[in-house]
Amino acid sequence: MYKPIDRHDFLRRLEIETTGTISDKTHSLKNILLTTIATVLLAGCGRSSPTVLIHQPAAEEVPKAGVDSHQKTARKAERFEMVTRQIVARGVQDTNVLSAMRKVERHRFIPLGSQPAAYRDSPVPIGYEQTISQPFIVAYMTEALNPKSGDRVLEIGTGSGYQAAVLAEIVEEVYTIEIVEPLASQAQDMLKELKYKNIRFRTGDGYKGWPEAAPFDKIIVTAASPKVPQPLLDQLKPGGRMIIPVGRWNQELLLIRHTPDGYQREHVFPVRFVPMTGAIQEE
Repeated sequence: MYKPIDRHDFLRRLEIETTGTISDKTHSLKNILLTTIATVLLAGCGRSSPTVLIHQPAAEEVPKAGVDSHQKTARKAERFEMVTRQIVARGVQDTNVLSAMRKVERHRFIPLGSQPAAYRDSPVPIGYEQTISQPFIVAYMTEALNPKSGDRVLEIGTGSGYQAAVLAEIVEEVYTIEIVEPLASQAQDMLKELKYKNIRFRTGDGYKGWPEAAPFDKIIVTAASPKVPQPLLDQLKPGGRMIIPVGRWNQELLLIRHTPDGYQREHVFPVRFVPMTGAIQEE
């Protein structure tokens, strides 16, 4: 049974336990996160959350089949406002990440009936009990990877394909795996329609990663695992980074760095993601 996080208790624990920020910034960024994290938790930050209040568009807001209800110029304005109000205001500073978030048309990855909510500060349903993550979480996790133009990135959990598109604007290659076949197919079709040439697709269990394409400079996981899968650690290059939600009921976002001394783990903040399915659940 779902047990909601006590926000007051969380903030108290975070002040005690947090040791730094995901991008080695100053202490002020940590304070920004402390003041906004309760909002993030309420809005929901996984691909699916049973407690998130999802916007249900009124009848007049729902676009006709195959037609975007907003003019392209309006959608561009919404994207820029989303980045300014939801992402920059919460401390994300990487210029490449911000540029990608402004460029990628988030509404294109959302079913027509929910497109009016595309740029709001919340996840949005995409079907199959999944959501497209909150814009801030997408930007935050992307920045945590410290992505570079020459990187090869492995994504576990394609979902709508939005995160893969954001990464593909920054890095050389994205390898993405989705276990839900209809979602994998829809995401692949959309990303091909949008002319992305640097994304490789696979349908199946992401637990074992993509060994024949390994090692990867960066790995991002968008579903919560009870523990960090060893096959993914094995596929992370020395000097590489992995961002992953870990835990069952009490989940935390972990940033893992592959250092000469082993794997350095940084506990970022509590989150609630849909659980990873497949082989990991059998362990």
